[in-house]
Amino acid sequence: MRKLCTMATIQITTQDFKDKVFNYETDKEWKYKGELPVIIDFYADWCGPCKMVAPILEELSKDYEGRLLIYKVDTEKEEELAAVFGIQSIPTFIFIDANGQPGMQPGALPKHVFRQLIEEKLLPQVNGEKE
Repeated sequence: MRKLCTMATIQITTQDFKDKVFNYETDKEWKYKGELPVIIDFYADWCGPCKMVAPILEELSKDYEGRLLIYKVDTEKEEELAAVFGIQSIPTFIFIDANGQPGMQPGALPKHVFRQLIEEKLLPQVNGEKE
């Protein structure tokens, strides 16, 4: 079998979230544990808009490999985590910038909007290049 070398979106559990992003059980103040900016996609397999966004996120994870992580949280399996963040509709995205500051955005977004958010909010050190 051949292994793919390109990184893709990363499926995470509630425990992974506590280990890699933020442990809401032990920490009172928000403190992002990661080093790279991240987009966290709260989704469900049955969700039509989630299915439309999934290939966009896969492509973006490859385009920004080494500079950005994209985590996926299945709200059907990780109900506790979805409840902690008050996820009411899916998809909902949490964007965490290089300084560790989170922002939440509900709803499916087109690729150019994801790119704009990534370039302007998550990776501001980019030299103003636009596609």
